[in-house]
Amino acid sequence: MRGTDDSELRRRGQLVRNLGAWREMLPGSFVEVQRQCGKPTCHCADGVHLHQAFQLSVVIDGQHRAVYIPAAWAAEVRAKVEMAKRFQGAAAAIAEINLQRLLHRKQEAKRIPR
Repeated sequence: MRGTDDSELRRRGQLVRNLGAWREMLPGSFVEVQRQCGKPTCHCADGVHLHQAFQLSVVIDGQHRAVYIPAAWAAEVRAKVEMAKRFQGAAAAIAEINLQRLLHRKQEAKRIPR
């Protein structure tokens, strides 16, 4: 079990060292929508040739909000939302490693007579 323990510690250490890379992450979901602008003479008024819009769907002060994102920012915001999802995966992996180590430690403590 010692070899596995060492590899788990290395993996956990790498995940923790990478935390700084996620400092720009954003919560929520990145949403791409097609919509009408509301101008009766616009090409989108036919309901077919809609405008592309970007939103960050997020909870602010307990309320679900759609924050419109300028098209020039879309790629950056999308990447930062994906960053948060990777962070959540890394945090889950760290917690799982810690749980397995705790369970192993508990099992080892049962084997040692007092």
